[in-house]
Amino acid sequence: MHLQATAVIRLIGAPTDVGAGSRGASMGPEALRVAGLQAVLQNNGLTVRDSGNVSGPGNPWQPPVAGYRHLAEVVAWSQAVYEAVYAALAAGDLPLLMGGDHCLGIGSVSAVARHCRDSGRKLRVLWLDAHADFNTSSLTPTGNLHGMPVAVLCGQGPQALTHLSASCPALLPSAVRQIGIRSVDAGEKQLLSDMQVEVFDMRHIDEMGMRSTMQAALAGLDADTHLHVSFDVDFLDPGVAPGVATTVRGGPTYREAQLCMEMIADTGLLASLDVMELNPALDMRNQTAEVAVDLIASLFGRSTLLRQSAG
Repeated sequence: MHLQATAVIRLIGAPTDVGAGSRGASMGPEALRVAGLQAVLQNNGLTVRDSGNVSGPGNPWQPPVAGYRHLAEVVAWSQAVYEAVYAALAAGDLPLLMGGDHCLGIGSVSAVARHCRDSGRKLRVLWLDAHADFNTSSLTPTGNLHGMPVAVLCGQGPQALTHLSASCPALLPSAVRQIGIRSVDAGEKQLLSDMQVEVFDMRHIDEMGMRSTMQAALAGLDADTHLHVSFDVDFLDPGVAPGVATTVRGGPTYREAQLCMEMIADTGLLASLDVMELNPALDMRNQTAEVAVDLIASLFGRSTLLRQSAG
């Protein structure tokens, strides 16, 4: 089933940076709109509805408390995102969450996990990111919750977030494939190993190539699999995408990223998407948003030539 060809894509903005260490990601949803996300997808034959933004508390810009910065605010935003994404899935739409910082992935993936439990479907999450996002309150060097969402989803974190979907963990580590990773804190390395998360870091991509990497990351999918992509824009090399707060050199090139997106599209199984950490305050003439929109179009099936789908 080609979900991207049949479902209504529901754009959901979440304009906050409460989980981040820098301000500016709150402007990400509007930057994607300015870059023409809706029109680009519609021009490729897709049905798109912009449902506006969810709302939540402002950013108090306070220091961490017990290992977490802005925990109450992150919980409120996570709940709002959870409800919006779950409602979209329940209506048969394909939610495209426009962040905002990556703490929002807690609410988004929790909603997807609940939807999969409700519908008896398997879940595969592709986490495209420079960072593992597997910190905990005892491991984090900053307390910023945008560095913790995968750990939280795997049951490591405060109960208000780990039990967001009424089931803990929301996500089994075996359902996650991390791609493009090149910045992992020391404590995260051990926890990732202990939890047996499958990580395709940049060394793996350098040695094996993006094609082989994506074949491995997508292995085992079938028609009963809900494929969720959580795309942190800092996945890309900062030479391609400077408009993020946490740049890490040595990321995928534009062509490698496009191949990654096209191979995901070829499965025909993409059923939900996050686009996170776009920071227009650090961008140049909205170029990072425009690159992101191009790659999202590839993720939804835009290609140079007509190709036979693998799905």
